Amino acid sequence: MATFPPLTLEDRTTGSLIGAAVGDALGGPVEGWTPEQITERHNGRVHGIVGPFHENWRTARPIAPYHKGDGHITDDTLMTHALVRVYEAVRDHLDAYAIADHLVPELIESPIWIPELEQEALPLQRIFLAEKWIVARLHYGHVDPREAGTGNIVNCGAAMYMAPVGLVNAGNPTSAYAEAIDIAGAHQSSYGREAAGVFAAAVAAACAPEATPATVVDTCLSLAKDGTRTAIEAVAEAAVRHHDFESALTPLRNAVAPFDTVGPDYRKPSLAARRPSRLHSIEELPIALGMLLVASGDYRHTVLGSVNYGRDCDSIATMSGAIAGALYGESAIPSDWAKTVAEASRTDLHAPPRTLAAVTREVYARDSERRRTHEATFAALAGTPCG
Repeated sequence: MATFPPLTLEDRTTGSLIGAAVGDALGGPVEGWTPEQITERHNGRVHGIVGPFHENWRTARPIAPYHKGDGHITDDTLMTHALVRVYEAVRDHLDAYAIADHLVPELIESPIWIPELEQEALPLQRIFLAEKWIVARLHYGHVDPREAGTGNIVNCGAAMYMAPVGLVNAGNPTSAYAEAIDIAGAHQSSYGREAAGVFAAAVAAACAPEATPATVVDTCLSLAKDGTRTAIEAVAEAAVRHHDFESALTPLRNAVAPFDTVGPDYRKPSLAARRPSRLHSIEELPIALGMLLVASGDYRHTVLGSVNYGRDCDSIATMSGAIAGALYGESAIPSDWAKTVAEASRTDLHAPPRTLAAVTREVYARDSERRRTHEATFAALAGTPCG
């Protein structure tokens, strides 16, 4: 039997961030539709990169003016890469104040290529209202960053770009959870903020050498609170009964539906949609974990299950792709998909993981020094030998 060298930090970081971007690009063109509508539009399930749902995407509502499809990354990846740049600037763990001091300027001062707009623009001109909230509250409202997320709609907006937090805390899901909860306080509250913490923990757990989809989900359940935990548990129980996403699409939706405030019609949210609650959960994270279990972590099938689920499938595939990529590295991602996404999006998909892996090593060195200082201080306090 062939043996392979263990995956390095760089392998897992690259796999996770490219895995997230590719999942995002595959899900973008069918975001918001049902599995049935996706099948009708594409004469069957989506099996790779496809074009826009509407040929007249420039004017067709509710898509206009975004060119979703043809390998274009969406705001999920734009925000993920922006957070990597924040880590590059700070070169240490982040908190809510780092969002105010560094992420907000990234959104309003630094033009980048926006694939869906097919032009260079400020990220602020592409991100959704829930992300523009960060700018309104922090830049214009001068709200305490730790509380700025209160009042925003509760959705997956904060969770969708938290993979870098999990990678900086690779192998330490408890720390990843705590850091993401702090960061997400500037953006979200309630179960939206909770999902950000749990997703970061999932990515961190996936980086462990012996990690499997089951151990990742178990870690999430050990940390998740309230409706988020119950939703993940319900979806996981449904997922383990299936080994193909085709048969899992309806059961997974049925499992998460009681916790999802959006309602059955994704494009017409219910009156109670996206409001704070201890009983509810975002839909995207539990489904991403469910598809990971259904596919036994296989990247291709995990992401295709996420994409063909429909609804907010670009974010679902971003999350599931990040976790599967962290589990098995870049080699698990179809190279033709990654190549097409990089070229179509005019984005160097390898640069962000290269940067983040270097920063992660620096952060670990700082953590080790801080730990040694704490050990020496505690030894002096406790009257015990250090070491």
